[in-house]
Amino acid sequence: MKKKIYNIINSPENPSKASRFFDIFLIILILLNGVSVIVNTFKLSDPLSTIIWYFEFISVIIFTIEYLLRIYVSDLNYPDMTPIRARLRYLRSFMAIIDLLAILPFYIPYIIPIDLRMLKILNILRMLRIFKINRYTTALSTIADVFRHKKHELLSSVAMVFILMLIASVIMYNIENEAQPEAFENALMALWWAVSTLTTVGYGDVYPVTLLGKLLSAVIALLGIGLVAVPTGIISSGFIEKNRKKMQQIRIRKNAFVLTAEILWKMIRLI
Repeated sequence: MKKKIYNIINSPENPSKASRFFDIFLIILILLNGVSVIVNTFKLSDPLSTIIWYFEFISVIIFTIEYLLRIYVSDLNYPDMTPIRARLRYLRSFMAIIDLLAILPFYIPYIIPIDLRMLKILNILRMLRIFKINRYTTALSTIADVFRHKKHELLSSVAMVFILMLIASVIMYNIENEAQPEAFENALMALWWAVSTLTTVGYGDVYPVTLLGKLLSAVIALLGIGLVAVPTGIISSGFIEKNRKKMQQIRIRKNAFVLTAEILWKMIRLI
């Protein structure tokens, strides 16, 4: 029974109908939960609020059962460990933490009295349920793999952009502070200008008025076009490499299958 539950909820390479149904059902439920969080930001009538609450209640019950089942079968993931150590290791995994955070916001108000501000934070945590969809699709897993594979290049490019923003904000503060003491009161306020300029967003709430400040702003904007595009190029190349490797694996499997079929056919003809 434990092995059957494990195969259903862990999506093996050759999933059964029950496993496919389980995945599709939870994907739909997770997406509907994301919609319900957005709907709750509107002023709803009492009947609709009641329906949303019951949907939330049923969803939490389902997610709780799923969470407990995953803990129950987690020792099959680590056969070389004792059941208790295997379950403790699973509880420390990223997806197990996401599963826990997805259901905690519902239970906490019934256990611990909290104020309205804390309740809003818990409602925000409900959106973490979206990350649960990572188990049932390869899209988010592919994105995570690309970021993991290119983490050093991404960190280097982001660090370079951040250093440039710090330098630009300090220089701009010294240039514009006398002309605009309220807008450029300190280097942190100038950092907001550097972020909006370097990313070429340009909100227009903070901008230089001196000639030297405008020249610096133009230089930073031009540098931002190139520097901010670097992480995008790194991620794009990561996706291309990932797809190339997948295609190579598919080609190798196909060639192996064809070769095996040819060998079997020759053996049959010899017999």
